[in-house]
Amino acid sequence: MSLDAARIETLVREAHTSGDYAPLVEVIPYARMIGLQVKRLGEEVVFQLPSSKDNIGNPVLPALHGGVIAGFMEQAAMLHLMIFMNSPTFPKIIDFSIDYLRAGLYRDTYATCQVWRQGRRVGNVAITAWQTRSNEPIATARAHFKLD
Repeated sequence: MSLDAARIETLVREAHTSGDYAPLVEVIPYARMIGLQVKRLGEEVVFQLPSSKDNIGNPVLPALHGGVIAGFMEQAAMLHLMIFMNSPTFPKIIDFSIDYLRAGLYRDTYATCQVWRQGRRVGNVAITAWQTRSNEPIATARAHFKLD
């Protein structure tokens, strides 16, 4: 599904107004596939990856696939930039670096993002993912996006 800039801008604006980011997530195939959810808590946004058997990479533990964790974090960073910049386009990933800190077990996973630097053309985002406590992350990442 190809979306024009006006439609994306409308989706972001409507999400801000209603607090419901599901229509925005629905137009991103990978975010929709993994079940990504967005929750607004005041001025903060928390991203949620609900537990799903489809996201398991190690059935013995069971644990989430590392690629799903990374993809979830990348999508969270992209959406974070869109939400807080009222972006009329999807930011394009330039670079993504992840540090896995502990196993992502089969349970809901959450992420928060922080924009460290935003130039005219590049946005740098730090992402932290956790499961039971935000001060016990399962992974941290840094992402750089090209902004149009």
